[in-house]
Amino acid sequence: MKKHLLSTSAIALGVAMAAPASAQEWNMKWGGFYNVHVGYSDVDDVSGSTADFDGVNIYTNAEIIFRPSVTLDNGLTFGAEVQLEAMNTGGARVDESFVSIYSDTLGRIDLGSENSAGYKMMVTAPGIGIGINSPSVSAFIPVSNAVGMRFRRAMISAYTEVAGNNDVQRITYYTPSFNGLTLGVSYAPGAGGNVPVSINGTSGTGTGNSGAVNIAPIDFNTIDLQDIWDFGLAYNQSFNGVDLSLSARYGTGDSNIANQDDPDTWGIGASVSVSGWTIGGHYAENDEGNAGGLGDEEGWALGVAYDIPGPWRVAFDTFQGERKIAGGKEEYTAYQLGARRTLGKGVAWQVYAVYAEGEDKVAGDKVDGTVIATSINLSF
Repeated sequence: MKKHLLSTSAIALGVAMAAPASAQEWNMKWGGFYNVHVGYSDVDDVSGSTADFDGVNIYTNAEIIFRPSVTLDNGLTFGAEVQLEAMNTGGARVDESFVSIYSDTLGRIDLGSENSAGYKMMVTAPGIGIGINSPSVSAFIPVSNAVGMRFRRAMISAYTEVAGNNDVQRITYYTPSFNGLTLGVSYAPGAGGNVPVSINGTSGTGTGNSGAVNIAPIDFNTIDLQDIWDFGLAYNQSFNGVDLSLSARYGTGDSNIANQDDPDTWGIGASVSVSGWTIGGHYAENDEGNAGGLGDEEGWALGVAYDIPGPWRVAFDTFQGERKIAGGKEEYTAYQLGARRTLGKGVAWQVYAVYAEGEDKVAGDKVDGTVIATSINLSF
């Protein structure tokens, strides 16, 4: 399979290089997003922390994204994408950076630092607000004080990766759509080749009256993980006023650590939209292979949204996750109710309320809280 995937990419590159030179000009696109949330938190922290998390807090998540591309005479489009983090966190940082080759008949090949096909093709519950389907909720309610908010794993998100590997160098191929059906496959040799993948997590920055309510990197383990494969399947179709989206994904990697099984992840998701209503959800698991004593994880989400005639959209969603640990488990639970008003092209205003709870059943650590917040969301 590895040889077949690499051969497919080589053929595409060979066809492109053998084609006549193009007279087309480069399309120098750029865009991005800038989301700022301001909320009032009421937190019950019984995990032993002396910090005061109650009061007004601010959370920002922003990127500037560059997408230059050129279409050659043979119909192939070559492009690049570079995502630059736009928060003031002590220096500029590139998030994802990769090259793409695509056409209607070829499909799409991505080469570089990017999420896997399974990650990008996943479907989950609709929601409005800060996104309880991610560690971002800890900007207001620090559930990470009680449980490990491990990035890209099933306890906290539908968008999982094998052992939580994050934007490693990989090659991904997506087929053209066959009546709404698309297949994707990704291969990553490891992080920067045959070196270990460092497993950690971070997302955005928040500050408030406690001095700092940050989603800081959590380095749980370094896993000697190589030959990471991911497979995704997506189906999107509209018929008789109904929009249907289905997804499934599986991923695995080779562990080179003695007495450690190979980690894997899998998930399924679905969404149905009709007459302004959207209902969706997912279920996912991460099997860590006993890496460093890290337990297996599972999580699910369910949500419903309604497009009110005019500029408003409302939604309610919940996320439920857990991780097995020695002698017990950790649990994450969140509920979110939100409304979104479109103010203009790429400009939206949100108001929302979130209740979130994290609990370590073994240590007895528990954090729960509520936030009422508003945000301005720019997409350009």
